[in-house]
Amino acid sequence: MSKYEQLATELKAQIHQGVWQAGDKLPSLRQTAIDSGLSLMTVLNAYQLLESQGVITAREKSGYFVAPQHETLSYPQHHDRMYLSDKLDINEFVFSVLQSSKQAGVVPFGSAFPDPAMFPQQALSRSLVKATQKMSATFAADNLPPGNLGLRKAISQRYAKYGMSVAPDEILITSGAMEALNLSLEMLTEQGDWVVVESPAFYGALQAIERLKLRAIAVATDPQQGIDLEALADVLEQYPVKACWLMSQHQNPLGCTLSDTNKQKLYQLLQQHDVSLIEDDVYQELYSNGTGNRPVKAYDSDGRVLHCGSFSKSLIAGYRVGWVAAGIHASKMQRLQLMSTLSTSAPMQLAIAEFIQSMQYERHLKRLRKQLHDRKTAIYTLLRQALPDTVKVNFTPGGYFLWLELPEHVDATNLYYQAIEQGISIAPGSLFSTEKQYHHYMRMNASFECTDKIRIAVRDLSKLIRQMI
Repeated sequence: MSKYEQLATELKAQIHQGVWQAGDKLPSLRQTAIDSGLSLMTVLNAYQLLESQGVITAREKSGYFVAPQHETLSYPQHHDRMYLSDKLDINEFVFSVLQSSKQAGVVPFGSAFPDPAMFPQQALSRSLVKATQKMSATFAADNLPPGNLGLRKAISQRYAKYGMSVAPDEILITSGAMEALNLSLEMLTEQGDWVVVESPAFYGALQAIERLKLRAIAVATDPQQGIDLEALADVLEQYPVKACWLMSQHQNPLGCTLSDTNKQKLYQLLQQHDVSLIEDDVYQELYSNGTGNRPVKAYDSDGRVLHCGSFSKSLIAGYRVGWVAAGIHASKMQRLQLMSTLSTSAPMQLAIAEFIQSMQYERHLKRLRKQLHDRKTAIYTLLRQALPDTVKVNFTPGGYFLWLELPEHVDATNLYYQAIEQGISIAPGSLFSTEKQYHHYMRMNASFECTDKIRIAVRDLSKLIRQMI
């Protein structure tokens, strides 16, 4: 064993023994070199080895920190691998939870949106002013489907950053990702068709399936590894599935990301069974691994992947601008949009196009990724300090959601009602499935800065959970 491997082993043992705990900053490279008598390069190699193993994380200009350690949650081992639903009924409960998160003074751990304080509101306002000053007399017609050409070019160029060739003509600008996702589902299906979703699934997918009177097959999804591909293969063999609505990166609510190998396997499965994929990738830019990952769309060789994105999670929620890279379906989706919402707000399209074509967007994303990583780690650390070991907290790189497993006798919906009385919202597991197996799970938005208010909210929420246990 080399010297750097020996040092990495020693540091890993210290972390497992609790000398260094999740969120703790490790001694600097120079200090560790002095303490160990090893060269600076040897210490750097040891730290980089631990980082590649997910034991520690590097923060630019801040040093190395102990990463949250993997906690094994019981799902999907203790549950069925698939659930069939002829009829969904989830809209009313979703509406109730979302409304409660908007109440003044409520700590919105149940919100689906990142902390708006992180968004460059003033810079975007300036972009909006510039855009409106440049608008021609025909701007409304110019921005009808497929949308503003400058914005579609900018999105096309961001695909190119990931080594993907997506032409501007393949892209349709939509009113947020939800319109892109709903249009995709409507185009691919007819009433009564089977659609595959994850289990647990983003509630927006369940709502869309309910609205279009489709039938859902929910396939087991591991909190760390993503959708069970063997279970999906069984489903595709047994049922005439028309489409899959899946999140391959930073899945909501679990936070998991499929490996590149599994993304390729997923695509091959869909190709084998001639099934289309609606890829919900609204969190793509919120990675924490330095370079980001390519979506399933990157492996699409025959146009069966409709890749849906949005600026609502990475730039600003209120402008409601998203898109779908629809490929061969682009012209059909344009006609469908014209018959439904007509078009996306022209000034908003112009403002975002102006902003993301500048260096401001890259600087903003770099800052945002670091903030989200630091805040998520900090809230995870607070939870681990306040909660008993019988509560498991799923931490995954990127995004901003934490997925908690409570003891089975604790009902997260009851916890939601008790917490909201104390001014704290959460997203109970029942939001993400029509089955009962998630009654003791909850999603938590960890994008908020750890102010005194947030610390007190975490403490009070943890106290409620302890009482219910």
